[in-house]
Amino acid sequence: MNTTEQAQSSINALRDNVSTAFEEARAMPPAVYTSEAFHDAELEKVFKKSWFCVGRASALAKPGDYVTCELAGQPIIVLRDKDHVLRAFSNVCRHRMSTLLQGRGNARTIVCPYHAWTYNLDGSLRGAPAMKGNKAFCKDHYSLPDIACEDWLGWVFITLNPDAQPVAEELSEVEELIAGYDMTRYTETFFEEHVWDTNWKVLAENFMESYHLPVCHAATIGGLSKLNDMICPPGRKAFNYHTILKDESLRIAMAHPTNDRLHGDARRTTFLLAIYPSLMITLTPGYFWYLSLHPKGPGHVQIRFGGGMSDDYKDDADAQQHLIDLKTLLDEVNVEDRGCTEKVYRGLSADGAVPGHLSHLERPNFDFAQYLMSQMDTSFQPVIGEAI
Repeated sequence: MNTTEQAQSSINALRDNVSTAFEEARAMPPAVYTSEAFHDAELEKVFKKSWFCVGRASALAKPGDYVTCELAGQPIIVLRDKDHVLRAFSNVCRHRMSTLLQGRGNARTIVCPYHAWTYNLDGSLRGAPAMKGNKAFCKDHYSLPDIACEDWLGWVFITLNPDAQPVAEELSEVEELIAGYDMTRYTETFFEEHVWDTNWKVLAENFMESYHLPVCHAATIGGLSKLNDMICPPGRKAFNYHTILKDESLRIAMAHPTNDRLHGDARRTTFLLAIYPSLMITLTPGYFWYLSLHPKGPGHVQIRFGGGMSDDYKDDADAQQHLIDLKTLLDEVNVEDRGCTEKVYRGLSADGAVPGHLSHLERPNFDFAQYLMSQMDTSFQPVIGEAI
């Protein structure tokens, strides 16, 4: 089969997989994870068309603060300009097409590392050495191309799709669901990037279900994970979620005494939000952490990992120590998750690998598979749960 036929074969297998009731559903077929052709189709149909989260706006607080990323093969800069506006540009010099910035940092201007063409924070070309001899050169013709960029509840999203629905409209149900948490009041205090040897969807699905917690995380959080207390509602068009009640021994996971927005069990409820395609947020009344995932081929995933506290806790004397302890725990949990998800990918790549039936605790995985199918074939209509 050629590449197109291989991609269509994988899409057909996924369609068969999601065209059954959840009560009889199986995990997605192996080719959806291992096929190079399906990976290429995802870049075109999912990542080039969707909003992608680069992190928290609180990490880009000052003029000149920037972060870089690659979205569906396109290098991108996201920064705070001199007027405090969040902007995104192509991270490619308009001269000889070198990439410009790397990683995260603060810059007064954007300087190309190849010939020192220099751009202002609004993307306009500020200076180009030794160009006066070219009569056709006009500095005003060399601004960096804009990329759509939006701030939603303190999350910074970008998209390559000029027709994308605004984030606030697409995720209005999420905002309603977690209104009492007020995510604009959460500040990022740590951020890391990693690459794991697994498919991005394996890691996404690992986040979406807590069925694995007692086993995969037996040495850390597994003993605190009560499967009977987990609630996995039907997913929505743009996201799925499940909830867990946290034990009060983890004080920073509880609503702060000054928080008058949450009441009853909501004061100790953790939301695990999977915002399609690849933003995974663990949101507690006191802290949050997240993964923003991007494929690097079928067998590797680029991970943006960050988190921090609710501002409700910022003046508490012991809050920083709680956060340090939490980050230590999260690092240990990540080691466990890496081991589990890399084992899953090795198994998926084996001859004769066949997906088994899903547990009722894996409802979000089924919804995620339906979402993927709807992106691969816009004529497919996913089953959407009752309105929130």
